[in-house]
Amino acid sequence: MKTIVFSCGDINGIGPEIIVKSIKKLQDKLNIVLPIPIDVFEATLDIIGIKLSYQLFRAENPLTSGLSIIDIKSEGISPGTPTPESGRISFESIKTAFKLVQSGVADAIVTAPISKKALGLAGINFPGHTEMFQQWCGVEYPLMTFLSDNLKCALVTIHIPVSEISDSLTTEKLQFITEKFIYSLKNDLGISIPRVAVLGLNPHAGEEGRIGKEETEIIAPLIKTFEDDNLIGPLVPDAFFGNGTYKTFDAYIAMYHDQGLIPFKLLNFNKGVNFTAGLPIVRTSPDHGTAFDIAWKGKADESSFFEAVKWAETIVSNRRLNG
Repeated sequence: MKTIVFSCGDINGIGPEIIVKSIKKLQDKLNIVLPIPIDVFEATLDIIGIKLSYQLFRAENPLTSGLSIIDIKSEGISPGTPTPESGRISFESIKTAFKLVQSGVADAIVTAPISKKALGLAGINFPGHTEMFQQWCGVEYPLMTFLSDNLKCALVTIHIPVSEISDSLTTEKLQFITEKFIYSLKNDLGISIPRVAVLGLNPHAGEEGRIGKEETEIIAPLIKTFEDDNLIGPLVPDAFFGNGTYKTFDAYIAMYHDQGLIPFKLLNFNKGVNFTAGLPIVRTSPDHGTAFDIAWKGKADESSFFEAVKWAETIVSNRRLNG
């Protein structure tokens, strides 16, 4: 039985709720470790109206079956509001989860949503999970990917302003992302010969250099170096989705955050999963945020978190199979 550690996310958001609802479905299928304030966990059970048996996590006996809680001391919650305390707790939970996977105690991490504002209030200078794991794992470029049954997407640039995308789009970065994505599709997702689309950066994919040079100077030349791979592009992004071309590909590479995620979330909201590929560890998460507006009201949909757990299990199994 696999052991997966869940980080609790921002305790003032929907993280605790979607975790508890997912554990209810998963408790007989997995060993689960959850770093979270116990008072927050028990208050979440009361809000939802369910009961879960758990034990305190013991370092000397870490693989005890069922649900284990690592208590993170807190000063209480402020539902719907990012605070320094919620930022501190979410970060401590992530660090604890990472150490458990890095040491081999757990097989994968599934992270609940965090608030960048709360992290900042707590004095923690990371724009998101991806950059944390990038630094802790010593990876040069994080590979943010998104998974669903009908779409797989990788982003070349992630949490940067739109004004910086062009300068950040280099041959070196694009080559790294492409190589790692193809490798992950094969070894993590079990797609033996993936057909991958590469989207252009500019409108109409640059129109052969008339609307920007990135396609002719960076993207197209790189694609030619992958002659033995099923890599196609640069393709016009709006047409790729508008006329249904995406259905003929296993995956696509987007040049920036919203280019990749607007269509992905439109087609997969509450079912999509964020996966940080190219890491020595397995980490997935739901593809939505903290939803402070519905936090602590018992209204949160756990579907994406539940899917993130399923994808984490799949990736762990495929990595074991492929060595």
